[in-house]
Amino acid sequence: MTQTPNESGTQRWWTERMMWLVVGGPLAVVVASFVTLGLALKYPDPVLDTSARKISAESADVRAMQPAGKARNHAATGGQ
Repeated sequence: MTQTPNESGTQRWWTERMMWLVVGGPLAVVVASFVTLGLALKYPDPVLDTSARKISAESADVRAMQPAGKARNHAATGGQ
């Protein structure tokens, strides 16, 4: 339902559909960012304690914890 123009021939700003299209998108992003922040603060990721673990040199965990570049190069060469 469109409002009829007032005495000056213009409509009120909140009755313009284009204004809600332009303002609604960024407003939705701001609201979503606060929801994301709230979820991140309420359910934080646990910190993994890797210093307390005793890992042998032959275990699969050692290979999984190698830096990505070394593991990638190792996979490309096929060597030990």
